[in-house]
Amino acid sequence: MSIIDIMAEEKIQAGLRDGVFENLPGKGKPQQFEDLSGVPEDLRVSYKVLKNAGYLPEELQIRKDMVTLNDLIRCCDDDHELSRLTSELKIKRLRFNQLIEKRSIQKSRSFRDYRDKIFSRLHM
Repeated sequence: MSIIDIMAEEKIQAGLRDGVFENLPGKGKPQQFEDLSGVPEDLRVSYKVLKNAGYLPEELQIRKDMVTLNDLIRCCDDDHELSRLTSELKIKRLRFNQLIEKRSIQKSRSFRDYRDKIFSRLHM
């Protein structure tokens, strides 16, 4: 155990003795963990930091924009505006598809490492 682990443990024990953890929000309720299994391992920390700072990854922001555009298209009465919105939606879809293809699971380092481990076991 490192010195940092020991110091952290001492702080936790002191907090438990002093009752610091007694009235925390969500006490007694199950924890809500984010499912980041779809995010490559090498990007998870950066995605989490950006999310906590209020930023979305580009593909999620585009997806959000696409939902908004679909809602606007459903409510639109003006033909000229409808044409503009439809065109903008097509552009967003193209960009979204490009990003998804670019970030394909098969291109991720995590996938390659996992694939290599499987192949090495199969070819023993």
